[in-house]
Amino acid sequence: MNDKTYGFETLSIHAGAAPDPTTGSRALPIHQTTAYVFEDADHAAALFNLQTVGFIYSRLTNPTNAALEARLATLEGGRGCTVTSSGHAAQVLGLFPLMSPGADIVASSRLYGGSLQQMRNTYPKFGWAAKIVDADEPENFKRAVTENTKAFFIESLANPGGVVSDIEAIARIAEASGVPLLVDNTLATPYLCKPIDYGATLIVHSTTKFLCGTGTSMGGAVVDSGKFDWSRKGSNGAGKFPSLAGPEPAYHGLNFYETFGDMAYTFHSHAVGLRDLGPSQAPFNAWLTMLGMETLGLRMERHCANAAKVAAHLEKHPAVAWVNYAGLPSNKYNKLAKKYLPKGAGSIFTFGVKGGYEVGVKVVDSVELFSHLANIGDAKSLIIHHASTTHRQLSDEQRVAAGAGPDVLRLSIGIETVDDIIADLDQALAKATA
Repeated sequence: MNDKTYGFETLSIHAGAAPDPTTGSRALPIHQTTAYVFEDADHAAALFNLQTVGFIYSRLTNPTNAALEARLATLEGGRGCTVTSSGHAAQVLGLFPLMSPGADIVASSRLYGGSLQQMRNTYPKFGWAAKIVDADEPENFKRAVTENTKAFFIESLANPGGVVSDIEAIARIAEASGVPLLVDNTLATPYLCKPIDYGATLIVHSTTKFLCGTGTSMGGAVVDSGKFDWSRKGSNGAGKFPSLAGPEPAYHGLNFYETFGDMAYTFHSHAVGLRDLGPSQAPFNAWLTMLGMETLGLRMERHCANAAKVAAHLEKHPAVAWVNYAGLPSNKYNKLAKKYLPKGAGSIFTFGVKGGYEVGVKVVDSVELFSHLANIGDAKSLIIHHASTTHRQLSDEQRVAAGAGPDVLRLSIGIETVDDIIADLDQALAKATA
């Protein structure tokens, strides 16, 4: 389908999934198979040599997964997509074609805590380094660039603090530095923000969250804009991205960028990344995510409307010390939210309770409609007190620096009747502060 012809909601339902040509099934089939029969020896050879497109083995490609990849690429305005087993797997796969031992990335300090841990403690085991900078000042990225820098990494809308990144400004610095900009668009989804329109090269998602929308299916995705020149050279004259624009030994010296052009990154992610790292998404999870995405626009509209009302209510609540939601006029990121998130500032935000740690714990123990768990992006409203759960291993100082101080509660506002959501928070706050 042509994304210039149809609206977002139409594409959310139809992109990537036509009626099944064999059976006429209107619903997308779940291709729960490991492998595919070749037509003959020549067909098999052509598939393995990347001379023709088709299915070999479900670690590499699967028809159900391919439908999800087509839908995500269409909604993000990208050229190609690769789905993975989780959001963290998508981040590793996303960087894999770019990095090598000794390479570094420059990343925002305003990222999901699990992403920062991945960068600080896991990537060094691969010989990769991550320089963490304050993204509120885009020039910090420019100051951190070295000859070994291979990518910038930010979140369009940060988890959990609701920080909005100035994508366009950071993308200009990335372009001038000759490196791709990776944007985690999980919290915003392409319904609220399309980072490629502002210069992003690659988009990563945890499809586990809003894209699926029901809290049932783990998954991740990497979407390529198809707009980056992977043949760029460094100051020493050598290619900056030899995995994409140099000879690939596993395919008899094939050069992905010369051979596949604007699909080079996506072909490499399947033919090398999924082949060697193996973080493939289960076809059943892809099917459930496709089903969830049919209502993405409707859900995000309600998520945002509910979150805006809840945040405004809490901002005036006597038991609440502060609210950090970019949709509030009082928020420091409100101007950026209007630019990059014109349809709404998402449904994830944090607030602080008066009374600190003890009151925070009592609130999560007192909610009835909210579910106390470590996930976001569900149709159901969710709550967590980070200091007593996900960040309890850190010191008090580290928790505060991570935006998980003793008074902080994170909400993922669902699509229930908003008056019921507010009433549940009111009664929990009343019990906690009695």
